[in-house]
Amino acid sequence: MTVVFDTNVYISALITEGVCAKILKRARLREFSLSICPFILNEIKQTLSKKFRISKKEISSAIEIIKEAVSNVVYPDMPVPEICEDKDDNHVIACALASGANYLVTGDAELLGIKRYKNIRILSPRDFELLFD
Repeated sequence: MTVVFDTNVYISALITEGVCAKILKRARLREFSLSICPFILNEIKQTLSKKFRISKKEISSAIEIIKEAVSNVVYPDMPVPEICEDKDDNHVIACALASGANYLVTGDAELLGIKRYKNIRILSPRDFELLFD
Protein backbone atom coordinates (compact mmCIF):
# COMPACT_ATOMS: atom_id res chain seq x y z
CA MET A 1 0.00 0.00 0.00
CA THR A 2 1.41 3.36 -1.04
CA VAL A 3 0.37 6.49 0.83
CA VAL A 4 0.95 10.25 0.62
CA PHE A 5 0.44 12.45 3.68
CA ASP A 6 -0.60 16.06 3.19
CA THR A 7 1.53 18.68 4.92
CA ASN A 8 -1.04 19.14 7.70
CA VAL A 9 -0.69 15.47 8.70
CA TYR A 10 3.08 15.83 9.13
CA ILE A 11 2.70 19.07 11.09
CA SER A 12 0.13 17.49 13.42
CA ALA A 13 2.33 14.42 13.86
CA LEU A 14 5.30 16.58 14.84
CA ILE A 15 3.43 19.03 17.09
CA THR A 16 0.94 16.74 18.90
CA GLU A 17 0.78 13.15 20.11
CA GLY A 18 -2.50 12.21 18.39
CA VAL A 19 -3.55 9.98 15.53
CA CYS A 20 -1.19 11.72 13.06
CA ALA A 21 1.80 10.84 15.24
CA LYS A 22 0.51 7.27 15.37
CA ILE A 23 0.26 6.89 11.58
CA LEU A 24 3.66 8.53 11.09
CA LYS A 25 5.05 5.92 13.48
CA ARG A 26 3.40 3.20 11.38
CA ALA A 27 5.23 4.59 8.36
CA ARG A 28 8.52 4.57 10.26
CA LEU A 29 7.83 0.89 11.10
CA ARG A 30 7.25 0.25 7.35
CA GLU A 31 3.65 -0.88 7.79
CA PHE A 32 3.03 0.85 4.45
CA SER A 33 5.06 2.72 1.87
CA LEU A 34 5.03 6.50 2.43
CA SER A 35 5.83 8.78 -0.50
CA ILE A 36 6.65 12.49 -0.44
CA CYS A 37 7.71 15.15 -2.95
CA PRO A 38 9.88 18.27 -2.65
CA PHE A 39 6.78 20.50 -2.65
CA ILE A 40 5.43 18.88 0.54
CA LEU A 41 8.88 18.87 2.19
CA ASN A 42 9.28 22.59 1.50
CA GLU A 43 5.78 23.33 2.76
CA ILE A 44 6.57 21.48 6.01
CA LYS A 45 9.74 23.53 6.52
CA GLN A 46 7.94 26.82 5.78
CA THR A 47 5.04 26.01 8.11
CA LEU A 48 7.32 25.00 10.98
CA SER A 49 9.42 28.12 10.50
CA LYS A 50 6.75 30.76 9.88
CA LYS A 51 3.69 29.50 11.73
CA PHE A 52 5.36 27.77 14.67
CA ARG A 53 8.64 29.74 14.73
CA ILE A 54 10.67 26.59 15.21
CA SER A 55 14.45 26.94 14.96
CA LYS A 56 16.42 25.66 11.97
CA LYS A 57 18.00 22.99 14.15
CA GLU A 58 14.58 21.72 15.31
CA ILE A 59 13.29 21.80 11.74
CA SER A 60 16.28 19.68 10.66
CA SER A 61 15.45 17.18 13.40
CA ALA A 62 11.81 17.09 12.30
CA ILE A 63 12.80 16.52 8.68
CA GLU A 64 15.05 13.63 9.77
CA ILE A 65 12.07 11.98 11.50
CA ILE A 66 10.04 12.38 8.31
CA LYS A 67 12.87 11.00 6.15
CA GLU A 68 12.98 7.90 8.39
CA ALA A 69 9.30 7.34 7.64
CA VAL A 70 9.43 8.00 3.90
CA SER A 71 10.02 5.09 1.54
CA ASN A 72 10.02 7.08 -1.68
CA VAL A 73 10.65 10.65 -2.83
CA VAL A 74 8.86 11.43 -6.09
CA TYR A 75 9.37 14.28 -8.49
CA PRO A 76 6.06 14.83 -10.29
CA ASP A 77 6.75 15.67 -13.93
CA MET A 78 3.16 15.67 -15.16
CA PRO A 79 1.00 18.80 -15.26
CA VAL A 80 -0.46 19.58 -11.84
CA PRO A 81 -4.20 18.79 -11.94
CA GLU A 82 -6.44 21.83 -11.52
CA ILE A 83 -9.18 20.36 -9.34
CA CYS A 84 -8.85 22.27 -6.07
CA GLU A 85 -9.40 25.93 -5.38
CA ASP A 86 -6.28 25.93 -3.19
CA LYS A 87 -3.42 25.54 -5.69
CA ASP A 88 -1.20 23.92 -3.04
CA ASP A 89 -3.70 21.05 -2.75
CA ASN A 90 -3.25 20.38 -6.47
CA HIS A 91 0.48 19.82 -5.84
CA VAL A 92 -0.35 17.27 -3.14
CA ILE A 93 -2.61 15.41 -5.59
CA ALA A 94 0.21 15.52 -8.18
CA CYS A 95 2.51 13.89 -5.62
CA ALA A 96 -0.05 11.16 -4.97
CA LEU A 97 -0.45 10.55 -8.72
CA ALA A 98 3.30 10.45 -9.34
CA SER A 99 3.83 7.94 -6.55
CA GLY A 100 0.96 5.68 -7.60
CA ALA A 101 -0.57 6.17 -4.17
CA ASN A 102 -3.56 4.17 -3.01
CA TYR A 103 -4.33 6.74 -0.31
CA LEU A 104 -3.92 10.45 0.27
CA VAL A 105 -4.23 11.25 3.97
CA THR A 106 -5.23 14.80 4.87
CA GLY A 107 -7.07 17.00 7.32
CA ASP A 108 -7.94 19.46 4.53
CA ALA A 109 -11.71 19.80 4.12
CA GLU A 110 -11.57 20.56 0.39
CA LEU A 111 -9.47 17.47 -0.36
CA LEU A 112 -11.59 15.30 1.94
CA GLY A 113 -14.68 16.48 0.06
CA ILE A 114 -13.30 14.98 -3.16
CA LYS A 115 -13.14 11.51 -1.49
CA ARG A 116 -11.47 9.88 -4.51
CA TYR A 117 -9.36 11.12 -7.39
CA LYS A 118 -8.67 8.55 -10.10
CA ASN A 119 -7.49 5.48 -8.09
CA ILE A 120 -6.56 7.45 -4.96
CA ARG A 121 -8.83 7.33 -1.91
CA ILE A 122 -8.66 10.52 0.13
CA LEU A 123 -9.04 9.86 3.85
CA SER A 124 -8.74 11.69 7.14
CA PRO A 125 -5.95 10.54 9.45
CA ARG A 126 -8.53 8.88 11.72
CA ASP A 127 -10.17 6.99 8.84
CA PHE A 128 -6.75 5.91 7.59
CA GLU A 129 -5.82 4.62 11.06
CA LEU A 130 -9.04 2.57 11.08
CA LEU A 131 -7.67 0.55 8.14
CA PHE A 132 -5.26 -1.05 10.62
CA ASP A 133 -7.88 -2.20 13.16
